[in-house]
Amino acid sequence: MAADVPDALVLRRHRDLGGAQRRGIWARRLVLSALAAVSLLALLNVFGQRPETRVAVAPAASLELYAPATVRGGLLWSARFHVTAHRELRRATLVLDPGWAEGMAINTIEPSPAGEASRDGRLALELGHIPAGGSYLLFVQFQVNPTNVAWHRQQNVELDDGDRRILSLHRSVTIFP
Repeated sequence: MAADVPDALVLRRHRDLGGAQRRGIWARRLVLSALAAVSLLALLNVFGQRPETRVAVAPAASLELYAPATVRGGLLWSARFHVTAHRELRRATLVLDPGWAEGMAINTIEPSPAGEASRDGRLALELGHIPAGGSYLLFVQFQVNPTNVAWHRQQNVELDDGDRRILSLHRSVTIFP
């Protein structure tokens, strides 16, 4: 004896998935496949924080920056600034654009700079005296605010000796959700 079909159900539509229901399955499969593809690309570090090296050279000094150009929200990342003096720098100062701090937590700066200040809204890190032929390594660790999303946010760096600009290094960062 067969069971009666409830009044609210139509067997062709609800059990046999006829008509519009069949198209709905493919839409769900497409959405799930897209989510899986994005997850796979993230695992392959396409949206990741693989560092790259940028270099700026001037007669007085050179600056090498080793940092990722793309990061994801919530992740920790590091930047390494390597200043090499070709001539004596009496008051070497790194001046960072606001993009270095906007939507970021600066966890630590090692070794601690001799001083920190604001220069027209930019972060100025005073490194002090670097003799000719000498170098200075500065490590800065960041954490990205999880709600921070940005495409090509400017993170330029300027190396000064006192009030005189020695060189500028131009870069931008992209922050994925």
